Amino acid sequence: MQRDSTLAESPDPKHLAQPRRVAARALNQVDFWRGYALIAIFINHIPGIYFEQFTHRAFGLSDSAELFVFLAGFSLRYLSESRNENLVGMRLFMRLEARAFTIYAAQLVIVSLALAMMAGAAIYLDTPLILQWNNASAFFESPVQTQIGIVMLAHQMGYFDVLPLYIVMMAFAPLVVVLGRISLRILLFYSVSVWALTLLSELNLPTWPVEGVWFFNPFAWQLQFVLGYVLARPKQAAGFIEDKRMELRILGLVIVGIGLWLAMINWSPNPFELPEPRLFFMNDKTSLSPMRIVHMLGLVMLLGGLFDKATHWGPFRFLSVPLCLLGRNSLHVFCAGSLLSLAGQIVRFANPAGLVTDTLVLLIGVAAMLAIAWGNEWRINWPR
Repeated sequence: MQRDSTLAESPDPKHLAQPRRVAARALNQVDFWRGYALIAIFINHIPGIYFEQFTHRAFGLSDSAELFVFLAGFSLRYLSESRNENLVGMRLFMRLEARAFTIYAAQLVIVSLALAMMAGAAIYLDTPLILQWNNASAFFESPVQTQIGIVMLAHQMGYFDVLPLYIVMMAFAPLVVVLGRISLRILLFYSVSVWALTLLSELNLPTWPVEGVWFFNPFAWQLQFVLGYVLARPKQAAGFIEDKRMELRILGLVIVGIGLWLAMINWSPNPFELPEPRLFFMNDKTSLSPMRIVHMLGLVMLLGGLFDKATHWGPFRFLSVPLCLLGRNSLHVFCAGSLLSLAGQIVRFANPAGLVTDTLVLLIGVAAMLAIAWGNEWRINWPR
């Protein structure tokens, strides 16, 4: 059964490094958490929906974006160490760059569809205000310049600005793999250095024609991707660092507990009262501030490797099937989920807000995502 990731393709378990059963469990763990992240992203991209308070961003300092990027690096490590794939030299470069182009094409398609959905909703509801949502007004006011910006990834709509980050990271993924094969410490050193210099200088890519910067700063977010790559352990049962497992879980519990407390008191530092360099002390998503990285690593230390044990528990095993299905087909599901989130925004705008409307939006959206994932696997396996 073919698997994919928004960033790196996940090979079939039989193609992973030995031992096979160990690798298969670790891959399922990645699929499960990636499936959860896809649903959480769908919910969080509908501002004000009732169920956003139950996603993990409401209980800590990081959210599903960090999880998704971390898992992408995790998956790349599995792919790069697959004996069957034999990714070396030009084969490595072409395989990963082709994936980057696939993601680029997906970005252009979903942005075009999103603009058409907004235009159609504005006409049908007789509400031009919709054309100003999510930084889309530039396209309707200056379509020539903005279309160029969209193709160049210089213009990014709100809630449709994640894939440009992935495109950049996948374009540089061959470099990550090559440095990782030389030394994981060297790879991590360079990644941390680029991240730290980015926070010190506040370096970011500009947007155009609307003045601004990328919401997901690729110079900073590459560290989250590299952390997933470095911490993955394809040959270990949990797929993560096994040494001192209990000590890691206790440390993760402490970090997650502190994050929960800060979220409960709605802690948010005043950027004008922070010392320089201020990005090191802010909870800044754009530049991936240290506290967001630490919280994400705390979640990994606390929950990493528990998937195989938890599958013996009835409710968890029931949930693992659909979530793994979503995770195995993440690029298709992510694109569909982005458009479904926009549809949810439109539905909530056009109808009385309330729990009933929000529940219908959630159920229909998740059902559609599952149907798309199932349909993609059926398409792949149909000749068999």
